[in-house]
Amino acid sequence: MDLKPHFAMLAGYNRWANERLYEAARALPDAEYRANRGAFFGSLHGTLNHLLVADRVWMRRFTGSGPIQTRLDEILFEELSALEDARHEEDERIVAYVDLLTDAEFGETFTYRTIVNPRDIAQPLAPALTHFFNHQTHHRGQAHALVTMAAGNAAMPSLDLIQFQRETGIGLA
Repeated sequence: MDLKPHFAMLAGYNRWANERLYEAARALPDAEYRANRGAFFGSLHGTLNHLLVADRVWMRRFTGSGPIQTRLDEILFEELSALEDARHEEDERIVAYVDLLTDAEFGETFTYRTIVNPRDIAQPLAPALTHFFNHQTHHRGQAHALVTMAAGNAAMPSLDLIQFQRETGIGLA
């Protein structure tokens, strides 16, 4: 099975969904953006920072390069505009990384060290990439809920994968 189109679709979807999410976040008053609403990382601000932290952690594991993150709740950027710029850069890095992968690399095993309970883990790349993209979707769902709590359903567009597929044609053939 050729996994590259599947993961390329997920990388494109990730970028698309983040663009939509950040557009909605920019429309919120700062107090609403930073309000602790009881989510795992408290606020939309905390959740968006966590998403970038986790993506950097995984991209470093995958590539061996990039910033070293030591805490999953780290606030990388206090200002939304700086966070959005860094998010855009990371999304482009993710797309480029997936684009360069060969079919053989999806089945190769790599080893990484966990952060919370430090230990070495070895696993094939494809299941780790699946987790990577699933983790993003999980926390974007939380962020989606935080935006709608702050500003109502109309403030947050759909982030459904099928919506991305219908808009782009990717994954429909």
